[in-house]
Amino acid sequence: MTLILNILWFILGGGFLAFLLWVLLGSLLFITVIGIPFGYAAFRIAGFAAFPFGKELVDARVLGEKRITGTSLANFLWIILAGIWLAVSHVIAGISLCLTIIGIPFGFAHFRLAGVCFAPLGKKSVPK
Repeated sequence: MTLILNILWFILGGGFLAFLLWVLLGSLLFITVIGIPFGYAAFRIAGFAAFPFGKELVDARVLGEKRITGTSLANFLWIILAGIWLAVSHVIAGISLCLTIIGIPFGFAHFRLAGVCFAPLGKKSVPK
């Protein structure tokens, strides 16, 4: 069921567009040295945005990894510069998909992506 939902999401639910936009954002962030950590985070989110069903994003500390110093400050800057706008776009897409019964699972996937937009640094995609 997860495979079918991921394929439908990628083709019909906005997965391809979300993936493309996150990759574009990550590529733009790699232009500056300061943006490289944000670019890596954007690429991790792009993989999650392409196929979100059967996966979840968790804090790296939950997996036993050490958190890099300054991650909280970097996430705060991310929220101000890009997170709010990305979250708003995912919420709008989620609401519009939830208007139809068939689009409800895809709308919830957009809502999950909207939550990730507020703190992408220090997150890892893991199977559920």
